Amino acid sequence: MEMCNLTRLPEFILLGLSARPEDQKPLFVLFLIMYVVTLTGNLLIILAICSDPQLQNPMYFFLSILSFADICYTTVIVPRMLVNFLSETKTISYAECLAQMYFFLVFGNIDSYLLAAMAIDRYIAICNPFHYVTVMNHRRCALLLAFSIAFPCLHSLLYVLLVNRLTFCASNVIQHFFCDVNPVLKLACSSIFVNEVVAMTEGLAAVMAPFACIIISYLRILIAVLNIPSAAGKRKAFSTCSSHLTVVTLFYGSISYVYFQPLSSYTAKDRIATVIYTVLTSMLNPVIYSLRNKDMKRGLEKLVSRIKFEMDRLSTAKTNKICGP
Repeated sequence: MEMCNLTRLPEFILLGLSARPEDQKPLFVLFLIMYVVTLTGNLLIILAICSDPQLQNPMYFFLSILSFADICYTTVIVPRMLVNFLSETKTISYAECLAQMYFFLVFGNIDSYLLAAMAIDRYIAICNPFHYVTVMNHRRCALLLAFSIAFPCLHSLLYVLLVNRLTFCASNVIQHFFCDVNPVLKLACSSIFVNEVVAMTEGLAAVMAPFACIIISYLRILIAVLNIPSAAGKRKAFSTCSSHLTVVTLFYGSISYVYFQPLSSYTAKDRIATVIYTVLTSMLNPVIYSLRNKDMKRGLEKLVSRIKFEMDRLSTAKTNKICGP
């Protein structure tokens, strides 16, 4: 463990998920596969939504943005993890650490606010279907998206600036696989009182606001669905929300476990929980939405068929060119 007495450390050491050398290559293979699956799945969701006119509505618009945010979210963390799995030094510069922390917070919070926007969209679609098109128009969707991006950017900047004012003089070893806020704060030798106050006030409000929107939206949806006389109507209404509810449960369940506890109790178990909402949720989102949503499944099938057709056409053209007239 390196000791120092500097206000600005030149670099940090990321301990990772495991310190044992024999674990590094298996973890590298595992996370490489998860990263490739995440990129491929979310990219297919985006392409399917953009290429299918039947998926051109607010629900799928927000889903495509969520998929893009998930790609960025995992890219902020996983490539550095993969490098460190095969590296002996596992270092990250002070500036890179703060940059990683900032973009991790930005895309994590964007995910949270997009999930809230999608819950509002479902509420209006089920509880006020006749006015859905006028309420969820292009202007309101753009405003929801703008807020879902602007507020996380400002919120994350505040956190990083508060971390940047701290002095680190005890150790430069971060007990984590990336520069998360809590593991970095544990290394500070100056007072983190302001950071903790902000986390318990502005931070808690920033996290709970979208969560409250989701809870209120689904309570109203539940009341509306219970008033539907037919069982088939109830099943249809619930089926449009099931995939979104599954993603919300995964995302907020793991976040609550990691962050809604005292800083002093932050342990190695929290690293495993962090994997769920940073990597696993982003990887599973396309699977959940494609398996539980008939429109999305049909859109993906049409996209795959189109890709196969184009590949066959190019292959035939190449063969004809080689064979000649």
